[in-house]
Amino acid sequence: MTKKGLIWIIIVWGLITLINYYYVSFFFLGFIWLGMILTLLLLTITQIIKAIDERKGLSKLRIAKILVFTGLLLLTFFSQIVNIAIEKVDWLIFENKRMEIVQQVKNKTLNPNVSWNEWVCELPFEFPIVSNGGNDIGISRNDKNDGTTITFWVFRNFFDSPSTHFIYTDDKQKVRELERKIKEAPENNWKIKENWYRTYGY
Repeated sequence: MTKKGLIWIIIVWGLITLINYYYVSFFFLGFIWLGMILTLLLLTITQIIKAIDERKGLSKLRIAKILVFTGLLLLTFFSQIVNIAIEKVDWLIFENKRMEIVQQVKNKTLNPNVSWNEWVCELPFEFPIVSNGGNDIGISRNDKNDGTTITFWVFRNFFDSPSTHFIYTDDKQKVRELERKIKEAPENNWKIKENWYRTYGY
């Protein structure tokens, strides 16, 4: 394998990671993750064995291969760290687009519009992906205090499994609920900015 081939492996790994983050259903993520771990582990072990055999004339390319495969193996194994990094970049890139959607919900241009759920709104575009798992958002309106809560999925689980969200809310009742959630589990829940929260749960 040449240096160019090594660069392509890094690029392909990055693409697979992004595809997993934005598109792949949680049903398949475990299998993909396991497959990547086993492949990278095998490649790393192979390169280490070759390095031992070539120890008297070890090349820079061999060292680079060991470092790259070991690094990708660790990044894949601790994929949560990588996902958090992607999440933070995603927030910065699409913050303005999400704010546009919030305004459209408040103006009632966007409303729940699917037959299978009373609070989900399927956005009228596929790109950019501002809510993972289908570009759907959740819309809740509190008629008692005129508050609005909009849920964007960061990682969307189904059935009774917890999901990760970006949540906008100006509903004081919902704010109290989210602030309580942050106190109980600050490692998974935090305030991003005024009216915006990152949460993990149901």
